[in-house]
Amino acid sequence: MERRLGISLAVSLVLLAACSSDSSGSVSTPITSTTSGNPSAISGSFDVGGERTLHMECSGEGSPTIILEAGDESGIEQWSQVMPDLADLTRTCAYDRSGVGLSDPAAGCRGLTDLTGDLERLLTAAGVPGPYVLVATSGGGFIASGFAADHHESIAGVVFVDVPGPFLDPPRELVALLKCNAASNIERRDYLGVELDGWDARAEIGDIPVTIISVDYGPQASLEAEKTNVVVQKGWLILSPRATQVVVRTGHDVANEDPQLVIDEVAKVVAGI
Repeated sequence: MERRLGISLAVSLVLLAACSSDSSGSVSTPITSTTSGNPSAISGSFDVGGERTLHMECSGEGSPTIILEAGDESGIEQWSQVMPDLADLTRTCAYDRSGVGLSDPAAGCRGLTDLTGDLERLLTAAGVPGPYVLVATSGGGFIASGFAADHHESIAGVVFVDVPGPFLDPPRELVALLKCNAASNIERRDYLGVELDGWDARAEIGDIPVTIISVDYGPQASLEAEKTNVVVQKGWLILSPRATQVVVRTGHDVANEDPQLVIDEVAKVVAGI
C-alpha cells in the first residue's frame, strides 16, 4: 500500500471518502536465510531484538550496496519493477519494516529512532556491508533522512523518489487516524512525528551524488501539498553540494509508474560515486 503526497494512507482514505460522500535490542545471528549458491544473495528473517524479526531480500554483487526504503505500509514488493535491474548494477537490498510483509509486528509507538535503529540492526544481523546508496520513496524518505544523519560516514549516495515535506497542521480528525495506536496503523508508526523529525534531521551528508525526484502534479493538483510539491522538495537538496532535482510528471508512485526512470537515476548516482 502506498501514501499520497505528504499524507499517510489513513489520511488519503479519509480525503477520498470526504470527496465521494461529504525498540531496541541486541543484534543476533540470522534466524533463517538462504543464499541460493550466491554469497551476496539473501532471503531471510533476522533478529533485530525485542523478540522481532525483519525480512530482507538482497541480490546482485558488488559495492556500494543499494538499500531500498519503501513508502508507508509498503515493503519489498513496492520495488519489484526496479530491483532486478538495480541488482545487475551492484548488490541491492530491500526489506519489510515491522508489521509489513513477512516481518513481525511491533508493539508500542514507533518513532524515527526506532525505525532507523531497526534498519541499523538488520544490516548488521544480515551481514550487509556499506557503503550504502539509500533509495527511498514517499514516507520512507524520512526514515532514510534520519539514518543518513546518524551514519553519514557510511552513505555513498542518495536517491529520493517523491519524498514530500512533512504534513503540517493536519485537521484534528486526521491526527486521530495517524496516531501510532490507531487500529489501522499496521506499522505502529507515529507518522506525523517521524515526518517532522526526519525533515529536521536534514543535513549535509558529504560531497556525494544525490538525486531528488519530484513529481509536478500540474494543473490537476488539488491538494496544497501537491501544488507546492516541487518547491518544498528542494529542501532535500541540503543533503549534498552535488544534489540535483529531477522533475517528472507521473503520479506519486514513481517506482511503479515509471520504473525505468528510477533505475536510470539510481544508476547515475552509483556511477557518480
